[in-house]
Amino acid sequence: MTEINETIQSSDVPAAAEGQPEQRRGGGGGKGGDRRGGSGGGRRGEGRRGGQERDSEWQERVVQIRRVSKTVKGGKKMSFRAIIVVGNERGQVGVGVGKAGDVIGAVRKGVADGKKHLVKVPLTRTSSIPTESRGVDGAASVLMRPAAPGTGVIAGGSIRTVLELAGIKNVLAKRLGSKTPLNNARAAIEALQALRTHKETAKERGISLEQIYS
Repeated sequence: MTEINETIQSSDVPAAAEGQPEQRRGGGGGKGGDRRGGSGGGRRGEGRRGGQERDSEWQERVVQIRRVSKTVKGGKKMSFRAIIVVGNERGQVGVGVGKAGDVIGAVRKGVADGKKHLVKVPLTRTSSIPTESRGVDGAASVLMRPAAPGTGVIAGGSIRTVLELAGIKNVLAKRLGSKTPLNNARAAIEALQALRTHKETAKERGISLEQIYS
């Protein structure tokens, strides 16, 4: 990038020396220069950079892409369905589903749907879950238990994807019932959404925090 900038600057020097008008490019006396230059362009640039930084915080993973069909009056209408898991690895994760005529469109809709259905996950200092939890979606059931540091994510399929993007690094998870990726992912979300911190549990039960640990 430094070599490219030096080449551009060196190519502009002769034009300025010969007295060629350059008012359109800068923030000179012309109206066009005022529109393109000045502080407004810098603010727009900062806005773009801020949006890119916010987008870079989120990670998306494709769980499944299937070709589906819908029977209509004229025959069968083919489309694609994408199951996407979105998370920032800091306690926020969501599962989205998108349908479109092409794969790229289905993935984009799935990402947007996942960001609309984010849940907050209480994490411990060891990047685990505070208590045991269970989630159910349809015929799928997921059981989660806290794990000691160094255990890792003991899970598979879409459940593992949800746990990793939520930022959980030590957990034991077991799938019960259906093997459908979408149901398992949603059951994992239900289990994470049902989690409560030790402080919240003590408040709900009307006891002290010391009694929780005893």
